[in-house]
Parts: sequence; C-alpha cells; structure tokens
Amino acid sequence: MNEKLFSKDFTLVVIGQIVSLFGNATIRFALPLYLLNLTGSSALYGTVTACAFVPAILLSPIGGIVADRVNKRNIMVALDFFTAAVILGFSLLREGGQMVLLLTVTMMLLYGIAGAYQPAVQASIPALVRQEHFMAANSVINTVSSFASLIGPVLGGILYSAYGLEPVLLVCMVCFVLSAVMEIFIRIPFQRQASGGGVFRTVRADFGESVRFIRKEKPIIGKGVVMVCGINLFLSAMIVVALPYLVTEVLDLEASLANRLYGFAEGALAAGGLAGGIGAGIFADRLKIRRAGSLVAAAAVCVFPMGAALLLCPSGMVNYVILTLCCFVIMVFSTMFSVQMMSFIQTETPQQLIGKVIAVVLTVSMCAQPLGNALYGVLFEVCKGFEYTVVLFSGVTSLGIALGAVRIFRGFGAEEGTSSP
Repeated sequence: MNEKLFSKDFTLVVIGQIVSLFGNATIRFALPLYLLNLTGSSALYGTVTACAFVPAILLSPIGGIVADRVNKRNIMVALDFFTAAVILGFSLLREGGQMVLLLTVTMMLLYGIAGAYQPAVQASIPALVRQEHFMAANSVINTVSSFASLIGPVLGGILYSAYGLEPVLLVCMVCFVLSAVMEIFIRIPFQRQASGGGVFRTVRADFGESVRFIRKEKPIIGKGVVMVCGINLFLSAMIVVALPYLVTEVLDLEASLANRLYGFAEGALAAGGLAGGIGAGIFADRLKIRRAGSLVAAAAVCVFPMGAALLLCPSGMVNYVILTLCCFVIMVFSTMFSVQMMSFIQTETPQQLIGKVIAVVLTVSMCAQPLGNALYGVLFEVCKGFEYTVVLFSGVTSLGIALGAVRIFRGFGAEEGTSSP
C-alpha cells in the first residue's frame, strides 16, 4: 500500500469517478426531463422516478457482498461498460414506441447500477490508502461526486436544450466507456474469500454477518445508522420536498423567475456538498468521531431561520435568499458529517466485511428518504398557508436527533480514547 494519498491507483480511481459520475449525473438529469417534456405529467414523472429508486435500495447490499468477494476493479469496469450498453440500447430502441416503459426500465437499470457501484468504490479506499489518509480520501471522493452533481446537470441542460437528447446520450456513453478503460489499469489488492455454498446461501450468510457486526461488535455504527436514518427522514427529505415547493408554489415570485431561482437553489445545494467535501479534507485532522454529533446539530439549527423567515417576512425574494443560504450551509455540515462517518466505518470494519457493512449502511439510510419525501408531501399539503410549521417541525425533530447523536458519539470517544477520524 502506498504511503502517499495520491498513488497511481487511487488517482486512477478518482479520475474514473470524475468521468463516470459526470456521465451519471448528466444522464440522470436528462432522462427524467425528457420524460416530463414528453408527457407533461408530474404524477407520471414522480411515479417513474420513485420506481427508479427501488433497484438502488435492493442492489446496494448485493453490491457490497460482491465487492468483498470479487476484485473491486473488475466490478467498476464491468458496471461502467454495462451502463454504456444500457444507454446505447435506449438510444436504439427509443424510436420504437412504448417510450414511458422504456424510460422506466432504463432509469431503473441506471439507478440499480449506481446502487451496486458505490459500495465497490467506497470499499476500495481501505485497500488503496493508509488509514491516516481515510478522511482525506473520502473527502476527495465526496468532492468529486458533488462536483459532478453540480456540473453534470448544468452542461447536460445546455446540451439538451440546444441539441436535444441524442447528443446527451452520446456524451454519456463516451464518459462511461472512457471511465471503464481507465479503470482497467487500476491495481486493487484482492484476496479471494471462501464461498459458503450456493449463491443465495452466500448472500444470506454475508448479509447476516454484516448485520451482526453492526449490531453486536460495533454497535456505535448501528446507532450512527439509526441517527442517519432519522436525519434523512426529517431533515434531508424536508429540503428535497420544500425547496421546489416553496420556491415555485408558495413564495411571492413570478412564475418564470421562480423556475430559474429554483435552478440556482439546486446549484447552491450541490455547491454546499462540494464545499463540505473540500472542508472535510482541509480539517481532516480535527474531525474526530466524538465531535460528529456537533456537525449534525449545526445543520439542524440552520433550519430555524428558514421557518422564522416564512413566518415573519412577507418578501418572496428575502425568503428565497434565506432558504438558499440555509440549505447551502446545511449541505456543508451534512457532507462533512457523511465523510467523517464513512471514514470511521472504514477504520473500524475488517477488510473482509467492509463492502458488506458499507452496503448495509447505505441501504438502510436510503430507505428513509422516500418515506420522508412522502411524509413532507402530505404535511405541506395539509398545512397549506402555514408552511412554516412544517419547516419548524423539521428543525425541532432534527435538533432532537442531533443532540442524541452528540451524546452517543461523545460517549464513544470518551470510552475508546480514540483519535480515529
């Protein structure tokens, strides 16, 4: 294992991630937009995007199990080539009718591939960099992801609006093929594990082993996952639902201006993730796990100015600025916390379990998001005219969860006396 962070192999992983995630962000922006333009139905749009999310939840644990039993480089190469093939297939079939079905299947495949892909990337970090570099390595990967999420939709939107869907599909195919070719040259240390019998028996045994590890050997990870689920349910989901709803439907803004401002607000969220990833790298030595709860508490506190502005300020533009700034800061703190938690899990988990444990963490965390989205969709509908109550409810609940996290992680740091990230 190389002593410096940016070894040749880790650098190739990062470059491959830049290219692959750019293609992923672009195609996942363009296809739903194409569906919306084609049908004009927001209900159909919501249904299809919800269906697309299911394979990511189902395939993430399988991706983690495979990541521990197959060379992680081969997984990344195969999935990037397969993604390019899926896009090529969609491009060839889209003139044949049944467009809604084709879009649904394509998006489900793309989300499912992403769910299987990320555990392999995260599990490769402990094999490529030394433990003291885990925080910096995760910061780099997270920053790359946020940068792709910021740039991909912008450039994809420009290309789509100017030339249509076909050039977007071509650019994305090139991205995935190029990423796969680069990843072929990565060398990731790999030790084959003995199989426990048939495929289903192996999957059941591996999944059970990772759950037992989280619950019994490292219960702090299990408590952290529960806390992350609570934050996804009550804070992240509120932002996902509130930002487009408040900006385009509630605030006193002209319709076309509101749509443009919502685009800027989404850019601010991505920029917050980018800033948080960079900040996690810069302050890696100071981000100790015993302080993790403080980052969540800081994010929760930022919700209260949003609710207060909606209650007290009649100006749509002032409310918009406060909403956008608060969401930016929330993303900064939450991204730093995500990087810190991932580094902690990688440090505390044995090599033979790392992929499976990360996959379980990602899967359980993802399950809370659609539930939260549905919850806030109903709450904002019921509390029409009193939207500030929903925002303040999110802030109070999230702060309560954050204060519990402060006690959990501070107690763990005191017991272990650890200086782990």
